[in-house]
Amino acid sequence: MTNSTATHAGETGVKALTLGALGVVFGDIGTSPLYTIKTAMDWSGGHVGAETALGMLSLIVWTLIIVTSVKYVAVIMRADNDGEGGILALMSLLGMKHGRHPAIIAIGMLGAALLFGDGAITPAISVLSALEGLKAPLPALAPYVVPLSIVVLIGLFALQPQGTERISRLFGPVMALWFVSIAILGARGVIAHPSVLAAVDPRVGLHYLFTHGFEGFLLLGAVFLCATGAEALYADMGHFGRRPIRLAWYGLVLPSLVLVYAGQTALLVEGSVTENPFFDLCPAPLQLPLVALATVATVIASQAIVTGAFSMARQAIQLGLSPRLAITQTSAQSYGQIYVGFVNWTLMALTLVLTLAFRSSENLAAAFGIAVSLTMLLTTALMFIAMRSIWRWSLPLALLVGGLFLVVDVAFVAANLIKFFEGGWIPLVVAAILFFLMSCWSEGFEAMRKALERDTFPLADFVAKFHGKPRVDGVAVYLTSRTDVVPVALLHNLKHNKVLHQHIVLLHVATANTPRVDRARRVETQSLDDHFYAMELNYGFMEQPNIPCALMLDTISSPLTFNMMNTSFFVGRLTVTPLGRSRWRRLRIHIFQFMHRNALPATEFFQIPPGRVVELGGQVEV
Repeated sequence: MTNSTATHAGETGVKALTLGALGVVFGDIGTSPLYTIKTAMDWSGGHVGAETALGMLSLIVWTLIIVTSVKYVAVIMRADNDGEGGILALMSLLGMKHGRHPAIIAIGMLGAALLFGDGAITPAISVLSALEGLKAPLPALAPYVVPLSIVVLIGLFALQPQGTERISRLFGPVMALWFVSIAILGARGVIAHPSVLAAVDPRVGLHYLFTHGFEGFLLLGAVFLCATGAEALYADMGHFGRRPIRLAWYGLVLPSLVLVYAGQTALLVEGSVTENPFFDLCPAPLQLPLVALATVATVIASQAIVTGAFSMARQAIQLGLSPRLAITQTSAQSYGQIYVGFVNWTLMALTLVLTLAFRSSENLAAAFGIAVSLTMLLTTALMFIAMRSIWRWSLPLALLVGGLFLVVDVAFVAANLIKFFEGGWIPLVVAAILFFLMSCWSEGFEAMRKALERDTFPLADFVAKFHGKPRVDGVAVYLTSRTDVVPVALLHNLKHNKVLHQHIVLLHVATANTPRVDRARRVETQSLDDHFYAMELNYGFMEQPNIPCALMLDTISSPLTFNMMNTSFFVGRLTVTPLGRSRWRRLRIHIFQFMHRNALPATEFFQIPPGRVVELGGQVEV
């Protein structure tokens, strides 16, 4: 292949990824013009003067620049974990340097919990805001906005088990049409009132903020809605890479957003806004097509959030922060397209409850900003650690950059907390519950592992004790968390069945702090004395373990030949009993006990053939 041909092929690939990024990465932030300025109007009492409108536009523009363009696109996206982004990936990346540091793990868990709360609100507020556009061209449909939203949302979640491989190909072109359309609408307003471009000067926003007291501070909470999708830029980096996302953001998304916000502001300055300045930008004959396009765009944005929740659930499971859940691969080509039933139906229930409880995008806006602003604050904290320990920035430089982002994040968090009692508490309660459950699981699983280790002894002593004893034919594989001690299941099998197999494999499935592990490093085998083998299967936190497939790899460096018809897998089915400690401790262990009992069995999660599994019951006190 010539250099020119390779270059052309590379450019074609980047263009395709850039178009794909439009459909997945920017759905949330791209549909925020539907409700951001409308919410600011509502929070200002329904009337916005020229000074307030220009101040608001200036704050929106510089929020997009500082938070999205600089913080996420330019800085944080540099902190990729082998190409993957997101707060859990960042937590895992820092784990390479700091091990299982409790503070870093806690920040990652809390950020993931907050994003899940955001994932329940985003579909509700997005779809509601789009269908509310029907009120102007078809006032008779106004009472049916909520029922129609319910139908759209149920359809969204009901389609998830089918996967999105086919329809996802349309996401990019549809969102490209969306951004071009809103850019044209915004340009019409700016051409009519070019004076709004004065708001590009940051002093306009700062002057408004510092001269309008509590009113300006309250408006800051509404302004933040323009950046609520910024975290998705980082979380979805692994699907497309930095360059396509940056090209799409700087080349189309940012200019389109600035234009449409400026166009809406022009209507506010003119005083010709009826209910929603976004739809007022559109000529009356085209409002129904715009509502249809907006609905499709919000469904795409919601799809990206739901898919992100599935990926986050898989990461949490692999990193030991969540019990095992059933995960279905919905695409043979795209590894990122998965389905997690428990997450899907839980999100649907929360989304429908929020839609029915709040009944409008205006009411939901109060609940929307808190979770995202807190997640951004936590990301800034982890980013500061990355600046020092990974990028090796000097302390003054890290404090300067991190401090700037910290001031902005704290301001947005404080502004959003004002709406705490008007719905802002909802995502915080959801996040608190999830954080509590993840901490119970993490603590309980670690306590169970230590308790099991207390009930066993070194493997070398066991091998020496049973050296030369009679064996039965076959290979026995014992799943264990450590390969240097005797698995409890092996002790139980010997105690009750009085047999040892000819070949005994102690198998440990390890999750690396990287998204994926090279196939050549998948299996590591150590041959011990007397036909005992210590084997470790390595997977990344974005990979789904498959033990039979790994054991049959041609690259396996083991004298064993695995024949599934001659191999038995032994696993322990443990009953957890809490020890008599404090009530708080016992409560946490009881919750862990419930999750452990209802978790997906290890054999199913690791895709082991059911006919080759032997389960041995046991009891462990933690």
